[in-house]
Amino acid sequence: MSTTARLRDRKAGAERRVSATRTVRTSLVSLAGLVGGPVGNQAGQEVGRVVDVVARLYGPDHYPPVTGLIIRIGRRRAFLPADHIESLHAGRVRLRTARLDLRDFTRRPGEVLLARDVMDHQLVDVDGIQVTRAADLYLAPLADRTVLVGVDVSLPTLLRRLGPRRWQVRPTPERVLDWQAVAPFGEQATHGPAEVRLRASRSALHRLRPADLADILEDLGRTERQQLLGWLEPEHAADALEEMEPGELENLLREAPPEHAARLVDEMEPDEAAEALRDLTAGERERLLQGMPSAEAAELRSLLAHREGTAGGAMTTLPLTARPEQTVAQVRAELAAQAEHRGDIPAVAVLDGEGRLLGDIALFDLAVAEDTALVADLSEWLAQFGPPVTVHPEIRLAEAADHLVAARATSLLVVDDTGRPLGRILADDILDALLPERGRLHFRRLLK
Repeated sequence: MSTTARLRDRKAGAERRVSATRTVRTSLVSLAGLVGGPVGNQAGQEVGRVVDVVARLYGPDHYPPVTGLIIRIGRRRAFLPADHIESLHAGRVRLRTARLDLRDFTRRPGEVLLARDVMDHQLVDVDGIQVTRAADLYLAPLADRTVLVGVDVSLPTLLRRLGPRRWQVRPTPERVLDWQAVAPFGEQATHGPAEVRLRASRSALHRLRPADLADILEDLGRTERQQLLGWLEPEHAADALEEMEPGELENLLREAPPEHAARLVDEMEPDEAAEALRDLTAGERERLLQGMPSAEAAELRSLLAHREGTAGGAMTTLPLTARPEQTVAQVRAELAAQAEHRGDIPAVAVLDGEGRLLGDIALFDLAVAEDTALVADLSEWLAQFGPPVTVHPEIRLAEAADHLVAARATSLLVVDDTGRPLGRILADDILDALLPERGRLHFRRLLK
């Protein structure tokens, strides 16, 4: 294709996009402009004023349909079903019948009052991975109904709403989020039915990385933060909590109902959970421990018994150990069953019948060994390169870091005076403890 033809096609494409944008803009209806606007009958006579728009926010539709309006007629507020509406235009509603069947508004499952409960409230932009506020909501016709299609989060829209009425009714879609990329928090604000839940497939929250969820949780208000935690599976929520700043995590655990906080801490990795509990008061810590299964609570109490800043205080318990008589294939099978702990298993400790340490097999060595090889033989072969690197639980972390660097290892085994492993301290555990002020930079928060 010649340069001229390419330029011609590019120009034609740009014209089509401009035309499409103009069409979308003209079809949008501003919720902010609609509220307070007149409701007219077929003869054009005003019969009331729009108070709010009701939409089925938590239903199966990708774009929530408008189910009706709340209108003010004199001193009365009544519900006007969507099938009574002929059209929604800029700041104005036209009815398709002169006869009004006005009903008292009773919320049905999934319904939300858009102006009261969504506009000007916090929401999560899942694509942009940030917390923002809805400056306006945009409605648009789709087939035979009106649906909620987007959220305006721009500053000009806020300024437009402060202007005269003729400005308020005109959409200014400079920065609009597609509704499918939004997780709103209207459910709790409206005291909706308990069975109503945001669909994870629409919000895409389950696809966010734990660090991204941690950023979002830190930016949300108290009510929205607890609601978001309620939407997540406990395991997913616990992963996000492990990425939070200590001060924010401390506040979150205090805000949450004790039974929910206990469940979240129980799902965290033991070393992360112990660090989170250290920041609470003794009474708060004990309440959470009493809400956990006895075995998990006992494990955390043993970790908390070690002083902060020591190897014992930063270690994680061993999720997997091996016996000399096992084959490599058997250990691999047990390793596969521990997939949720993949980040905490850099090696497998080999113990004798009395629980004393015999060796430490790195995952690479386990991966390249023959299936039928015995753990005892593999451990004996590795011994020629030196014994496992171990430290005492009361050693300071700075000294443990020196051992880690000298051995060029990724983890250290923490053993007691009898040579029995108590846990493992990972390289990132040492960094977390030695660099407590590093934090994660919240560029989005600073730029808001």
